Amino acid sequence: MNTTAIPSLRRRLASMLYESMLLFGVVFVSEWLFSTMLEQRHALYLRNISQVWLFLVIGVYFVWFWTHGGQTLAMKTWRIKLVTADGNAIGFKRAVGRHLLAWMWILPGFAAAWATGAKGWMLILIPAANVLLWTLTVLLDPNRQFLHDRIAGTRVIGVSDQAVKSKAAA
Repeated sequence: MNTTAIPSLRRRLASMLYESMLLFGVVFVSEWLFSTMLEQRHALYLRNISQVWLFLVIGVYFVWFWTHGGQTLAMKTWRIKLVTADGNAIGFKRAVGRHLLAWMWILPGFAAAWATGAKGWMLILIPAANVLLWTLTVLLDPNRQFLHDRIAGTRVIGVSDQAVKSKAAA
């Protein structure tokens, strides 16, 4: 497969923003199914089970797409592909590992806000600082990969226009 240079940080962040909009629909339908099937009449009823359900749904979403072509819909739109560090297709275990590591974008910030008893704007600033710090990890890697990619043994590459056209013609 023809690939271009490593996608810019801006392009990867734009893909992540688009992915979050797509995930909103997936999460909405999944939660609707959950609450309908279990006759959830109050948001706090079965809340912990609902959160586990959504965590699993999101995990299945990403793992399935990454192991079946290396691209989610947003990644296809932005011509970004996930491969192993040596350029091969992603396997199931590596995809699960990457998904779990990607939660480091937000979980430490929320845990720090909870542990410090943050109130008001600090509930936004602490997790936002975590996201900013995690984003800056791209500057520490010579191949401009995020920390979770480096740990998981994956990398994000750009897919060239020629590769997209040849795949469409096939």
